[in-house]
Amino acid sequence: MFNIEENVVYPMHGVGKVMEIATKTVLNKKKKYYIVELINTKMRVMVPVDNAENIGLRHIVDKKQIPKITKLLQEDYVEQEEDWKIRYQNNLAKVKSGSLTAVAEVCRNLYKRARDKELSVMERKLYESAYSLMLNEVALAKNMSIEDASNMLSDTLSK
Repeated sequence: MFNIEENVVYPMHGVGKVMEIATKTVLNKKKKYYIVELINTKMRVMVPVDNAENIGLRHIVDKKQIPKITKLLQEDYVEQEEDWKIRYQNNLAKVKSGSLTAVAEVCRNLYKRARDKELSVMERKLYESAYSLMLNEVALAKNMSIEDASNMLSDTLSK
């Protein structure tokens, strides 16, 4: 499914690169693992090859998908649940899904909500995490620097 040196997205952790595909013995069972180095933290994670799809490991979106993401960021946000705890859980589930569209939706909603009302500390952290996930994937997909991608996304969100 994935090749060595291929960029991938690991939900909630971000963009990484498959460094190797190794056979490891864990709990007396030999299994193949993708060894993925996460770009932001340089942390390495082992993802079982036979469970990668269930975990949500996926390819980086194609750059042709980015205009859809920027269009989504410009849309008005849908008023969400008033109870911040429920709203937080709903948004967290979207971020955990690993879908760039869902992550962008969370970014848009929290960014635009923050203009009208103050976000809770946990929501602010979730926004920062979602923004970072989106930023890294968009930068890789469009083959642009993090700074250029950040400027593009910030400009888009503020419209």
